[in-house]
Amino acid sequence: MSARPARAIAVALLATLAALLTALVPATAAHAASRTVQGGRLDWGIKSSFQSYVTGPVAKGGFKLKNGAATVGGSLFRFHSATGSYDPDTGAFEASFSGGVQFQGHQKPDGAYELDLSVSRPTIKINGGSGTLYADVSSKAKDTGVVTTESQVPFASLGLGGVNMAGGGSPIALTNIPVTLTAQGAKSFAGYYPAGAQLDPISLSADVKAAPEGGQSSAPAGSSPSAQPSGSASPQGSRAPGAFVDAAVDWGVRRTFREYVTGSIGQGKWTLADGARDGGALFRFGQGKGSFDGEKGALDAAFAGTVHFTGAHLDLKLGAVTAKVQGGKGVLSADVTTAGATKSAVPLVEFDAKGLKTEGGLATLTEAPATLTEDGSRAFNSMYKAGTEMDPVSLAVALDAGARLPALPDLGSTASSSSSSSASAAAPAPARNAADGSSDTGTYIAVGVAVLVLAGGVAFLTLRKRREPAPASAPAPEDSASEGSSSAAPEAESPDAASADGSSTSSSSPEPGPTDTPRS
Repeated sequence: MSARPARAIAVALLATLAALLTALVPATAAHAASRTVQGGRLDWGIKSSFQSYVTGPVAKGGFKLKNGAATVGGSLFRFHSATGSYDPDTGAFEASFSGGVQFQGHQKPDGAYELDLSVSRPTIKINGGSGTLYADVSSKAKDTGVVTTESQVPFASLGLGGVNMAGGGSPIALTNIPVTLTAQGAKSFAGYYPAGAQLDPISLSADVKAAPEGGQSSAPAGSSPSAQPSGSASPQGSRAPGAFVDAAVDWGVRRTFREYVTGSIGQGKWTLADGARDGGALFRFGQGKGSFDGEKGALDAAFAGTVHFTGAHLDLKLGAVTAKVQGGKGVLSADVTTAGATKSAVPLVEFDAKGLKTEGGLATLTEAPATLTEDGSRAFNSMYKAGTEMDPVSLAVALDAGARLPALPDLGSTASSSSSSSASAAAPAPARNAADGSSDTGTYIAVGVAVLVLAGGVAFLTLRKRREPAPASAPAPEDSASEGSSSAAPEAESPDAASADGSSTSSSSPEPGPTDTPRS
């Protein structure tokens, strides 16, 4: 056979194998589309020694939780409802979390605070092996008292040594990632700490939605991915005057009470029933029925659901919750059961309802300050005196079938898991495909490349043999294949987290030392 026909055969063979490889490798192997982050939580104490300073004998202050943030363990704040994006090819990750915390201390005679700092909406951005924590920050300068409010300040840098973000599945989990204050963060922190100061480490878990197949939407037909129906609705014309479609009231009772129940003293828990739901830092009582007068700002509603607190020397059940609003004032009442005896319609807290507003088909009151009543104090066995500040009250009333009640905090798929404390960073497993847990693309590529290399070698030897025949007495050369090695990807560890019932998995924060006290 002449060289020309042999060369033609080799070229044809290579073209055929190239086409076969193209068919084997899925189109998505070129680049997996960025996927949506939806649901999850971030646990961060900001700086535990700062917490100790604010609540200690010098500042004599405290902190308030905002927009559904919760406390976890001894010194962690839990931010919720992650939203963002993740690219499994590059490892680029961005997630913004809801909730905030406001620190106040050094109260002046006029009731104002010299120390007033709020940190909210933390956002994690990771790309190319580096990461930054952004946050909305409002702070009062120590010297002038001028309040500065900034959105998404690059507050701190993340120590991501050894963390490989590429190829992760769902959820993405990071545990005890070191956090260092940036220069801009130090400025927005009102100068309490210098740039380079170590803040508390962060742990997070974020759910990643699989990329939809065939260009189809991941949301069910006829539904909106950002809103769910508020409940069964009847046509507007069939409702009595003043009636509404649905309603819910959100109330966490009192943060320190929840911590007491699940702590070392209470050694207890709470149980939800009859439709009540847990939002992390609050309880939602839904399926509201009653009447609403938008012109007068009046509401009279009853809600479903019960919460039952039990523990050492504790047995308290709240149910049949009602909310009444009139003239800018509101009262939240409930049936109270203790030691098997029930008192009906006990007015527990009074709240400021002047912020009740109607927009479109939804009437809302958000985080209205609430104080304990005399009857409420007795319901809690005088644990708190009348006038004690309780958790704020939020109301939402759907006035028509198209209205949607605000969503509860979304803590993600791993929110109920707990693990022992770990100082290591957990990287997503690079060998897995975030969409479906498979890694077939790499297999297709490896097999295809091997076939092409082998075929190329055969074609080359064929041509060489036709053009340069070896002597009959010479032994055939041995082919030596190069040996390749691959290191196994580390498996993802579960993030360090507290259990959903609020029990602690971390030790309480130490008192601030001389070098860790905020600068005066």
